[in-house]
Formats: sequence, C-alpha cells, structure tokens
Amino acid sequence: ARIPGERDGALLVGVYSTSERGARGNAQASMDELVELAKTAGVRVADVVMQFRPTIDGKTLVGKGKLEEICLLALHQGAEVIIFDRDLSPSQLNAITDLTDLKILDRTMLILDIFARRANSRGGKLQVELAQLHYSLPRLAKKQTGLSRLTGGIGGQGPGETKLEIDRRRAKDRIQRLGKELERYAGERQRRRQPRNEREVPVIAIVGYTNAGKSTLLNRLTGADVYVANELFATLDPTSRRLRFPTVKDEVGREVVLIDTVGFIRDLPDTLKNAFRSTLEELADADLLLHVVDGSDARREQHIEAVNDVLDDLGLHDTPRLIVLNKMDRRKDDGAGEATRRRAVCVSALTGAGLPELVARLRELLPSIPGHEHVHGGSPGATPA
Repeated sequence: ARIPGERDGALLVGVYSTSERGARGNAQASMDELVELAKTAGVRVADVVMQFRPTIDGKTLVGKGKLEEICLLALHQGAEVIIFDRDLSPSQLNAITDLTDLKILDRTMLILDIFARRANSRGGKLQVELAQLHYSLPRLAKKQTGLSRLTGGIGGQGPGETKLEIDRRRAKDRIQRLGKELERYAGERQRRRQPRNEREVPVIAIVGYTNAGKSTLLNRLTGADVYVANELFATLDPTSRRLRFPTVKDEVGREVVLIDTVGFIRDLPDTLKNAFRSTLEELADADLLLHVVDGSDARREQHIEAVNDVLDDLGLHDTPRLIVLNKMDRRKDDGAGEATRRRAVCVSALTGAGLPELVARLRELLPSIPGHEHVHGGSPGATPA
C-alpha cells in the first residue's frame, strides 16, 4: 500500500566492479546510502538489485540480458522508476531508455530532486535549477524523449520554470540568466555579512556528513527551530544563529555566530559542489569548523574522510576544526578512547549530554583566533541572527 505523500515506487540497481579493493563492503555502504536517499525523496523502495562484474558494461552498465531481467522485475514489483547507484552518461541513458518505458534515474538526478524539494531560499532554488540544467543539458541533446518521462514525477521537480524537456537553446539561455542572478545574490549576501565581519564576531560553521545531527546540535545550543528530520540533506539553505557566551566576572562577554550547512556525501559530483558554491561559501568566513560526526555509525571513518576531502577541495586546509562525536546515546561505550585519539568532544544533541564540555572547548579554542580574545564560556544563551 502506498503511504500518503509517497511518490513513485522504485527498483534500486547497483552495479559494482569486483576489481576494486573492498568492493563488496563499499558497495553495500553505497547501496544503503541510495536507499536512504530514495526514502528522503519520498520514494517507495520496491526492491534492490546488486550486481558485481569484473568490468562494468560500457553501454548499459549491467548488460542487455540483465537489464531486461531488471525491467521485468520492476514491473513485477510495481515499480515505476529504476534508479541506478552511479551516474549514467548520456549514451548509457540513451541505451537504457531504448529498452524500457520505465523512468530511469541515476544517483545525481535523485540528489537533485531532493535538493529541489528541500531548497527554500531564493539562492537555494536558483542553485538547484542551475544544477539541474547543467546536468540535463547533454542528456537533452542525446534523447529528449527519454528525459521527458521524468517531468511528471520523481526527478522532474524543479523550483523554477525549467523542466527537463526544455530544448537546448532555451537551457543555455536560462543557464546564463541564472548565473547572473546568482552573482547578484552572492553580492547581496556578502553585503549582509559585512556588518558581522566588521564587528569581528567569531563564526563557527557546523559541517559534517549528511544526517549526522548538525541541525539538532544547532537547535540544542541556540534554541533555534531549524528543520530537523532523520533524512539525508534535511538542511539545504545556510542557517545562522547567534550564540552568546555570558560574561565572566567583570569581563565583557562576546557572541559567536553558528552556521548550519548542507550535509556532505561521499562522491558528491562536481556539478553539485559548484551549484551550491554560495551555500558552501559561508565556510570561507568561518573561524572554526565544528565537524559533527555520527558517533554511532560504523562507517564514520569513511564519512570523516569524505567531509575532509570536500573541505580540502574548498581550500579550507588551514581553518581550525573540532570534531564532535554526536549520537553517543546510541553507543554501547562512552567513546572516550576515540575522543582522545581524535581530540574530539562526545555529545548527544538529542539529550543534551556533553554540551557543557563542548561549550568549554569552544571557550578554549576561540580566544586563540585573532581578534576574538574576549570570548568567554559558560552556559549558552541565544537569539536569532
């Protein structure tokens, strides 16, 4: 039975090369993530197919015979969509849609659909539309009829006037207009941030793998009401809140600005990184990166590496970072050994455990940042930024 608000049923297909080291473990982690992405998009997961091959079929990924089997299974399971756990080239999309009338999506299309549903700000919507256009343009040139099937359901939702069946010329014109609008929007945001920078208010950016609990931590620290859900990419627009450290004795107290950012995901396509540059550009203003990690996730080491890779790509090698091991209420041990090794703080944003220790660490770290020598610690209080 379909859950109210649920969208199309989907068959998820993962094709993985056995020649890669740790292929099966990595493949399962990747497929688990695709399942979470599908659920976040409101898709009913009808079934999952995983195939391991010495080499990936360059034309259809799985081979023509296997693809026919997959299409029959999708029909049997009542799935309207097949979602592949990798990006499809224009020629692959063309070959696959030649063999079936089912909707065909790849990983990036699914992520873009989630972005389209989640983005609320003007800048976020512009970025999503631009990313959709950049990704769909070469595929439109290859096979408009195949992509046009996406427009009515999953993968076809866009925040602007653009639909995936738009012709190549209109798409290019729209890309140019969106680029100019985003430049203006970035300038406006820079002007809005200027007073904060002139006051030398320390900026702490909360970063981390998607669904690590960043928004919950922001809410717990500041009393904010940022949207929180057990979903991937729950936050797509940067959210800023002020956190005031109370005065200590006769010294002047100071405030800091906490910024919640979009969660990272491994193998994030460059298309998406570039499209959300104005979301991630907030990180360039940060004096400290608060790297929130799901301390209960067995794959947290890979998640930490994925986030660090993105941060390094953004040129943030020298920005101080503090790891926060979150969701410790779900762990059997207290995580003390791991916290010592990572120089991290253990917290549960859900219960509030460990937050006094986190605030104390922030108090220790912030005075070392030039221009912020007067920040002091204590129990946090907050007002909207």
